[in-house]
Amino acid sequence: MNFNQEDLTKSKKPLYISVYDKLFKLIMEGTFPPDSRLPTEPELAKKLGVSRMTLRQALALLQDDGLVRNVHGKGNFITKSHQNHQTVGLEKVGNPLYKCHSEKIDEVDLNFRIDLVSDYAEEVLRKKMAAVVAFERWYKSGEKVVAYALTMMAVETVTELNLDLQNDKQLLAMLEEKVYELANSSTIEIKRSIAVNKTFQKYELFKGEECDLILESVYISDQYPVVYNKYYIPKEFSQIRINAAK
Repeated sequence: MNFNQEDLTKSKKPLYISVYDKLFKLIMEGTFPPDSRLPTEPELAKKLGVSRMTLRQALALLQDDGLVRNVHGKGNFITKSHQNHQTVGLEKVGNPLYKCHSEKIDEVDLNFRIDLVSDYAEEVLRKKMAAVVAFERWYKSGEKVVAYALTMMAVETVTELNLDLQNDKQLLAMLEEKVYELANSSTIEIKRSIAVNKTFQKYELFKGEECDLILESVYISDQYPVVYNKYYIPKEFSQIRINAAK
């Protein structure tokens, strides 16, 4: 590992930016591969010849870029996201969770319930309905649950889409992929949240940490959303990307 302290001290940039540039280059070159743990902060600061305060400023920028994530009590780890900087962003219709999550999803656990119609359901689904079907999805990476989704759908839409509520495979295919293939548009809102409805929680997910919340309305026609999705992604796994061009 080549740490050139002289190059850092000669630069006219703020020192923490020079440290950021150096670490960014090492990460992109593969010196620190995905999932590897960086040296401890005292070790890394000593190798770079800078204070821990300067190092932490640089690491904070790398965390903002989605290249490094801090795991409390364990250290700083390189994420997998830097291998896929060209990932399609949220401006394209498609399941946003897979575009915005740094971990590989191995399994999706699905539950559903039928709820009475509320003012909130009528507001987000923009229609009158007899009942609401609420689908809950827990996304797993290995043995760990790394995201949660709540989907609301009018019970009439279940019939319109010829869905069998006892067929988990068909339901997951629709919610995860097919609804986006059928859609002509979607709207997305991004918020920060620490509140997940725990009444029906099957797994412990957040333990009070902040998460990114993606609110999504998916339209097949222009009249009303076919589904309304709430995707909760723990902050340590979130890599939201929006591509913009003239």
